[in-house]
Amino acid sequence: MSRLHSSVLPFGSVACIVAIVLAVNSPIRPVRGDTATASRTAPIDWAAPTPPPTEAIAEEPAQMRPYSQPIADTDVAIELLPIAGGTFKMGSPDGEADRREDEGPQHEVKIEPFWMGKFEITWDQYDVWNDKIDIIRRDLAGRKPTAIDQLVDGMTRPTEPYTDMSFGFGRGKYPAICMTQHAARSYCNWLSAKTGFYYRLATEAEWEYACRAGTTTAYSFGDDPAPLEDYAVFIDNSNDQYEEVGTKKPNPWGLHDMHGNVSEWVLDQYRPDAYAERAGKLTVEPLEIPQSVYPRVVRGGGWDDDGDRLRSAGRIFSDPEWTQQDPQIPQSIWYHTDALSVGFRIVRPFRTPSAEERAAKWDKTEPLQIDEE
Repeated sequence: MSRLHSSVLPFGSVACIVAIVLAVNSPIRPVRGDTATASRTAPIDWAAPTPPPTEAIAEEPAQMRPYSQPIADTDVAIELLPIAGGTFKMGSPDGEADRREDEGPQHEVKIEPFWMGKFEITWDQYDVWNDKIDIIRRDLAGRKPTAIDQLVDGMTRPTEPYTDMSFGFGRGKYPAICMTQHAARSYCNWLSAKTGFYYRLATEAEWEYACRAGTTTAYSFGDDPAPLEDYAVFIDNSNDQYEEVGTKKPNPWGLHDMHGNVSEWVLDQYRPDAYAERAGKLTVEPLEIPQSVYPRVVRGGGWDDDGDRLRSAGRIFSDPEWTQQDPQIPQSIWYHTDALSVGFRIVRPFRTPSAEERAAKWDKTEPLQIDEE
C-alpha cells in the first residue's frame, strides 16, 4: 500500500507577469510554431541572454522535434520530446485487473500536440528556482540583470523549508519531491517567464495519452505486470526511496518513469465521476479546472506504491495529511508537502494559448491564493 499522498494550492497573480514576459519575449523567442510569430525576429534590448534552441521552433506539428531547454545563468537544461496529437480511449476497460471505479467509463478524448519532459523534473532543475541559483550565479558572474531578469526575479519563490525536502534520498539527478501543486505550477510560470516559451503541467488526459504511448493495455508494455521492474521504481524494488530519473526503460514514445519513481502532479481537480459526464462522446482537451484545494490529481504512482497503482489509467489524489508536518499551517503559503513520492514533469503545448485562454482555462485555479514572501 502507498504511504503517500498530499496538499496543494491555487495559483495567484504571478500569471500576469508571465503574460507580460511572454509578450515581450515573443519577437526573439516565438512561443508557438506559427509563421506569423516565428517571422518576428527583430532584436530587443532586454532579451534574455540564452537564445531559444532552434529545435524548439516549429511552424507546424510535423516539424516538432526533441529539444533541450537551457535555463539561463546555469548549466542546467530540461529535455523535451514531441508528442503528436491524436485521439484515444481514456480510462480502463471493465475487465482490466485491479481496475477502480473512478477509471471508467472509458471515453474518447482528443489531444492536441505538445512537448513533454522526457524525465520528471529533477532537483538540479527545481533548485534553480527553489534556491535562486540562477540569481546567485548571475551575480557571481558580474552580469547586470536585464529588464526581463528583473521581472522574473520578482516572481514569488518558495519560503525556506522546515527541513531538507529530499529527506536524505538524494538530490541532483533524482526527482524533486514534496512540492504542492501550487509550487509545481509556480515553477512552470517561472520557467515560462525565464525562457519565453509557455510551460505548464499536463492535464490528466494529456498525461494518460502520453503514458499509454499508443497502447491500450494496462501498462505501456502490456497487460502482464511481470516486466514492471524493468520499467518502474515501485514498492517491490525501490529500497524505500526513489532512484535517479531515467534508470528504467522508457515507454514506446521515449518517456521515462511514467510508471513509478514518483507520482506526478497534473492540472486537474480530482472528481471520481468526471468520466461519466464524457461517456458516449468525443471530448476535446478535457480539464477539470480546480475549484477546491483538495483533492487534486497525481498520476503514475511512485516508489512506495503497489504495482497496480502504476497502471496507465490509475488515478491518485491529494490529501490534507500531506501537509500535517508544515509548521506554517494555517498561514502556510503552500509550497511544501510531506508527500515523499510526489513530483512533476512539464509540458509545452504546440499552440501557445492567448492570455485570455490561459486565464480562463489553463492557469485557472480556485480558491485564489495571495502570494506573499
